[in-house]
Amino acid sequence: MREEIGYIPVGGAELYVEDVGDLHAPALFVLHGGPGGNAYVLREGLGEYLEDFRVIYFDQRGSGRSLELPDDPRLFTVDALAEDTLLLAEALGLDRFALLGHGFGALVALEVLRRYPEARGAVLLAPWLSFPWLAARLAEAAGLSPSEDPEETLRAALERAEPKLLFDRLMFPSQRSRLEYEWVVEGSGILGPDAPARAFLRNGLWRLDYTPYLTPSRRPVAVVVGEKDGTSYPYAEEVAERLGAPIHVIPEAGHFPWMDQPEAFEEAFLEALSALRVLH
Repeated sequence: MREEIGYIPVGGAELYVEDVGDLHAPALFVLHGGPGGNAYVLREGLGEYLEDFRVIYFDQRGSGRSLELPDDPRLFTVDALAEDTLLLAEALGLDRFALLGHGFGALVALEVLRRYPEARGAVLLAPWLSFPWLAARLAEAAGLSPSEDPEETLRAALERAEPKLLFDRLMFPSQRSRLEYEWVVEGSGILGPDAPARAFLRNGLWRLDYTPYLTPSRRPVAVVVGEKDGTSYPYAEEVAERLGAPIHVIPEAGHFPWMDQPEAFEEAFLEALSALRVLH
């Protein structure tokens, strides 16, 4: 299989990029979560389902293997990450492409879709689109009642428990999937346990609620979510309703549903991708 790996400069940052698959296949940008994650986990988990696409996996600015800019005020801002994606598409000579966004990456995918009419559609996997909602879930995981201020809610939760512990409680329905995720992450050697915490309370992120921007899309959009993913469900039901998009809820699955329920996930994910396969 064709594979090109390297660094591509965009907007003052250098992004680590893995460009995989047939150059003539429909192009698909994979937007990882976090903020502060990387594309390694998604390629390891989803690569076998994406063989019909030319897939562009990349680590966002300041994340994973992309070169971090010291004191970059644009780290983890939706504007910067959406712009980076469009600049990367331009650098690769791609004027038409679809998007696959996981977690926070789903928010970036929707912003690219909003800004760029030539984007062909998107699959939103375990979307994080309302950080006040997520902050409230983290507080509940810490045994606290959320306050009206999402940043105060988050601070209180982090005073009670470590970020990883809280996210683990929400994302993983079983110890088996949590251990599988950690095995994959440790094998990558590129994501430390404190990586998500680097984004906390930066750039007003935890006040960001993208819900008001969600309107029915004229381009194909689908939502795939685990029923036991406390970071995105049941909020994902509202996301799908506002977008007028189909939603595939994977029973007994968490934030990485391919780890919890691989057979049910494969069926739902391939159905969600089907509308993107015919777009070129």
